[in-house]
Amino acid sequence: MTQEHLSNITFASFDLPEAVMQGIEEAGFIACTPIQEKTLPLTLQGRDVAGQAQTGTGKTAAFLIATFNHLLRHPADVQRKPTQVRALILAPTRELAIQIHRDAEKLGSHTGLSLGLAYGGTDYERQRSHLAEGVDVLIGTPGRIIDYFKQRVFDLRRAQVVVLDEADRMFDLGFIKDVRFLLRRCPEPKQRLGLLFPATMSFRVNELAYEHMNNPQLVQVEPEQVTAQRVRQILYHTANEDKIPLLLGLMSRIDPRRSIVFVNTKRDAEKVWAYLEGNGYKTAILSGDVPQKKRQSLLRQFQDGELAILVATDVAARGLHIPDVSHVFNYDLPQDAEDYVHRIGRTARLGADGDAISFACERYVYSLPDIEAYIGETIPVAQVEDGMMVEPAPPVARPRKKSPPKKRRPPARAGAGGGSRRRKSAS
Repeated sequence: MTQEHLSNITFASFDLPEAVMQGIEEAGFIACTPIQEKTLPLTLQGRDVAGQAQTGTGKTAAFLIATFNHLLRHPADVQRKPTQVRALILAPTRELAIQIHRDAEKLGSHTGLSLGLAYGGTDYERQRSHLAEGVDVLIGTPGRIIDYFKQRVFDLRRAQVVVLDEADRMFDLGFIKDVRFLLRRCPEPKQRLGLLFPATMSFRVNELAYEHMNNPQLVQVEPEQVTAQRVRQILYHTANEDKIPLLLGLMSRIDPRRSIVFVNTKRDAEKVWAYLEGNGYKTAILSGDVPQKKRQSLLRQFQDGELAILVATDVAARGLHIPDVSHVFNYDLPQDAEDYVHRIGRTARLGADGDAISFACERYVYSLPDIEAYIGETIPVAQVEDGMMVEPAPPVARPRKKSPPKKRRPPARAGAGGGSRRRKSAS
């Protein structure tokens, strides 16, 4: 985190419980980011907040600190049952829910508050069993949480804090009905702290805030800056067949120890992966059909430096908090202008520098005018110089799962239809 990205306000200047301050200090946080500086004075007073800021600016810590403070300052009712959660934190994707839970474990390690995590795709019984034992803070995605709620694994009648992270994405993914279902099962807005943190404050998000929150205070940080400030953007116009040679040539000129290459289709992801692996780059694919456990394993390997490059479809463009991503490649320009912003937002997080390199090929160059209109600027164009493209080594073959051997049908029993026909024909 660069000093330029921080404010002059320190966490120690707030009246926070000692248990919360211990977690903040152990996480290495000293000064607030702008969104933390602007929201914490309000949330620590118990006021609802709708805080808009770019991804990677410390929103997660802002609402976690506010949540822990509120729960410690307002002890649970003596009549509360263990299965009545005290705080509900909703996220649009399982990756984001997992990341919030991981941050909550660090920041809340001294609070004594128990955490629960619920998301789809895996660990159904394990998650259910853990929630049935009772948790204070429930973090997860709407669908899986509603599933458990309808089974009465827990209830929300004692919820003291409700957080919606990336509420704008909830609309995009069609989860808003589920969100409203859960909010209506919580206490009235005046009886709980409501926190909403979207990346973009649309009319729909505003309507949601004023319907389900108690006079929320709107806080915006740099709303006019669409793309992350410290991302160096560059664009190459290239033919379709030159994209692989150019990508490999650029990779040879940088240190690609933590790079993400975005593509639009699974088929292109497999092609790019095969060429990168065939040319000596340790690479993995992250797409929507990769099983959840494998996705988590790949992300851990990428974060730990065991994988240098991640080839991803837009499933990875939002909701992932991966530190120190140095380069983002738009091998394919996205067809949705907003996806461009979310893709390049994977780098230059929390004030660091980063590079976003895009290829405008014959197939996807038509997306460029919409992207530049959306971000309000022209992406600088660089020339493909002599020697910049390299002749690629052959791609590797992607391993395929072997299909289980087909079971042989048991022989027909005497008296069955087939046997009867055989006997008749033999007579």
